[in-house]
Amino acid sequence: MDLHEFHKKIKGYTQSRQPGIENTMEPKPISELEEYKAGGKLKGKVALITGGDSGIGRSVAILYAKEGANVAIGYYDEDKDAEEVVNKLTDLGVKAKAYRHDLRNVDESKNLIKNVINDFKDLNILVNNGGVQFPQEDFKEITPEQVKKTFETNIFGMMFLSQAAIPYLSAGDTIINTTSVTAYRGSAGLIDYSATKGAIVSFTRSLATSLVSKGIRVNGVAPGPIYTPLIPATFDAEKVETHGEETMMGRRGQPAELAPSYVFLATYADSSYITGQIIHVNGGDYISS
Repeated sequence: MDLHEFHKKIKGYTQSRQPGIENTMEPKPISELEEYKAGGKLKGKVALITGGDSGIGRSVAILYAKEGANVAIGYYDEDKDAEEVVNKLTDLGVKAKAYRHDLRNVDESKNLIKNVINDFKDLNILVNNGGVQFPQEDFKEITPEQVKKTFETNIFGMMFLSQAAIPYLSAGDTIINTTSVTAYRGSAGLIDYSATKGAIVSFTRSLATSLVSKGIRVNGVAPGPIYTPLIPATFDAEKVETHGEETMMGRRGQPAELAPSYVFLATYADSSYITGQIIHVNGGDYISS
């Protein structure tokens, strides 16, 4: 597939709600590439992916299923998107289930983990991927309510869910957190969002240090501009159309180009000596030192 040509097909449009709906997008994000060859790397594992109904989370869920994992997805309220993902995963021959979940609510995080354990009897991989962003070009216009919602969703929820999951994780299991290129290069129009993504980097490094003695690895992925429902739900039509053109590759990325890094970090045989690290997948948008 020519991803440069696919990028040109994406015209400017917007959605009116966060975190966005994938089934209304046209063209839809690319969740899987035919070039990807699965090898049963996660057979017998159980994964929980937040934001698993669309975008990056959807693609990670599909690749995990192709690798043999049973997959639970957490999502906010995008019922149709979640149903589509579960149907896709079960068609791939694994057990799958979707759970409504508000990342801001600590009790819901505890209940989500309990429900996954009850339904799947195990948990080996936690992917903290759900999040929101609200652009504001004038820093002075960012309200306390916006800051609260962004931090509660993006980092508080990640911490709550990790706390609830850790008692069920064992040596060889892993936590993978989605941060962002904005944690490293900043973003004038997404200051509160970028701050949460920086917090996720520090959280990942610190939690890795805390859990290393238990044999539990904690790593992260820092996407650059990726075509997901969050983009039309965030930006105006012009920004949606040109999104990613500032990168070295001159285009946005697709979720399918990002998801293999989550497979790598979840696979013990591939990444057993890696913890506290961040993988940058950004088309040259930022080159880490």
